[in-house]
Amino acid sequence: MTLLEDESLKLTEVQRLEGHTDRVWGLAWNPATGADGVPAVLASCSGDKTIRIWQQRSPSSASFDCKAVLEDTHSRTVRSCAWSPSGKQLVTASFDATTAIWEQNGSDFECVSTLEGHENEVKSVSWNASGSLVATCSRDKSVWIWEVLPGNEYDCVSVLQGHTQDVKMVQWHPTVDALFSCSYDNTIKVWADDSDSDDWHCVQTLGESNSGHSSTVWALSFNSTGDKMVTCSDDLTIKVWDVDIISLQSGDGNASWRHVCTMSGYHDRTIFSVHWSKEGIIATGAADDAIRLFAESQDHSVDGALYKLLLKKEKAHDMDINSVQWSSTGNRLLASASDDGTIKIWKLESI
Repeated sequence: MTLLEDESLKLTEVQRLEGHTDRVWGLAWNPATGADGVPAVLASCSGDKTIRIWQQRSPSSASFDCKAVLEDTHSRTVRSCAWSPSGKQLVTASFDATTAIWEQNGSDFECVSTLEGHENEVKSVSWNASGSLVATCSRDKSVWIWEVLPGNEYDCVSVLQGHTQDVKMVQWHPTVDALFSCSYDNTIKVWADDSDSDDWHCVQTLGESNSGHSSTVWALSFNSTGDKMVTCSDDLTIKVWDVDIISLQSGDGNASWRHVCTMSGYHDRTIFSVHWSKEGIIATGAADDAIRLFAESQDHSVDGALYKLLLKKEKAHDMDINSVQWSSTGNRLLASASDDGTIKIWKLESI
């Protein structure tokens, strides 16, 4: 990993993508694009009930064009979108209580399946690493796990009750089938299946009593190796957690996550989004319209890892930033989405 703190870095706006007619909620880079000569593809979803697909003009180009608008499927805000690991399917979650699965057919995208079951707004959606499971969560306080079957069939294998409030986000671990959810109830829950019975259950709750957040947890993200997790909250902090990855990968469902450090004093408004890049840079997007970048400092404290602010991009957008997403290929491209209706593509550069 590059020794980031020795670099002087700047975040340069490459392009502003316009087209959505309402706030932009979510972003997802297609993991099968952006490397090996394949132009990067980005999906965005909005309060205008549509999803837009943006494609880089060429692998070396900084310019993106809107290639498709996915509409007439969701009847309310589209809150979250996620590509399957193969990049062949896109899943979208909506306030209309449905989750839609899309496939590309030539230059068009078609909705091939609709997942129904949540009582009200679906807030987030995530694929597991192998593409065999999809998780959704909702304001109805539940988390659903769906098994991907042949022929675009999806079977709900578990409905997880445990959160006492609106569930804001679900995210699968990058290497093992453990599911993480964060909620308006101020907690992060870790879910795993019992290998004997295939029953999913909560194996750990990270709350205020174990150095967790004191207000709504909006988002979480893992580092590239999956042994650390970062969470962000309405309590104006971001927290880093770690786990014994060997124990976790050996199938020990009881491998516990522990609090490593809390970064406070950097944000004075709600932090809505956090994302960890392949090379170890944490980006946050917040209600103060700014993007901040953090990285682990080599100056380790007695208590463990320290993280330092690399840079703050003031007025990155005109309104709240709802999502920040690093490109999955490590090309130092960052996308941000805002209440101002725009998406911005940024390049992290050395000065």
